[in-house]
Amino acid sequence: MNILLWHVHGSWTTSFVHGKHRYLVPVTPDRGPYGLGRARTYPWPDSAVEVTPEELRDTDVDLVILQRPEEIDLAAEWLGRRPGRDLPAIYVEHNTPKGDVPNTRHPMADRDDLLLTHVTAFNELFWDNGGTRTTVVDHGVVPPAVEWTGELDRLAVVINEPVRRWRVTGTDLLARFAALAPLDVYGMKVDGLAAHLGLPEDRLTSHDDVPQRAMHAELAKRRAYLHLCRWTSLGLSLIEAMTMGMPVVALATTEAVEAVPPAAGALSTRVDTLVDATRGLLDDRESARRAGAVARAAARDRYGLERFLADWDRLLEEEVCASR
Repeated sequence: MNILLWHVHGSWTTSFVHGKHRYLVPVTPDRGPYGLGRARTYPWPDSAVEVTPEELRDTDVDLVILQRPEEIDLAAEWLGRRPGRDLPAIYVEHNTPKGDVPNTRHPMADRDDLLLTHVTAFNELFWDNGGTRTTVVDHGVVPPAVEWTGELDRLAVVINEPVRRWRVTGTDLLARFAALAPLDVYGMKVDGLAAHLGLPEDRLTSHDDVPQRAMHAELAKRRAYLHLCRWTSLGLSLIEAMTMGMPVVALATTEAVEAVPPAAGALSTRVDTLVDATRGLLDDRESARRAGAVARAAARDRYGLERFLADWDRLLEEEVCASR
């Protein structure tokens, strides 16, 4: 099957293109948001191929994966066929709703020409999807090549744009944990974060846009992983950390309450509870190891790549068959 999809979310797309199909990824000369092409910091298989807009007009496409509303018109222009009318289309919603929650209307609400697929049950529940057909395919991750060792009495965090997103990502809570142990914060646009929080640089070190494999190797050395997001879809970096066997300390918000067993470290809406649990993990490495084992088992059971790809294969085949 030839599947057209844009490179929007690196970790999710990395998992998706590990399937058995041929994945057509648009590329433009500027490698902008609608032509990013193949990933440069994630390992992708050869079955994910770059195609230019000009090439798409003469390329066989069996199904389109949409992830942004404007991609419908863009696909129609580049393919000469309308997704949902001339060929099957699935819209993947990665994000929690914004605005008038829980009354936020999804941009694909009340459509009969596509399937709206959410990456978490929480997202499906909180978006107003109208009469559009919906389903959920839980995340799946490519297992990191390293496992947790936790020899460093430091805490790991992965956040993109922590200054701009601030309360959404729980950036304002980081200082509470930096008082316990130095923090290593990975992600995009994390430079200068210590200054924004009023912390000395020896309490918070920023690591900006580190390649995924290198980041995993460093995460695995830290004692525990902090997930302090108040309002976000389930972060794949959290699942990857759990898969490595890292103990995790997480706010009990959005889909985290389904993903993180309390015995995997700590899960609570009380920050004081999370601080106390973090202190315990820092003081007792054996306790941290046991919590990490729980995290690993939970992540591999629910978010394994094989299950993810099997779920997607079933969905893709159903949609293509239904359109014939």
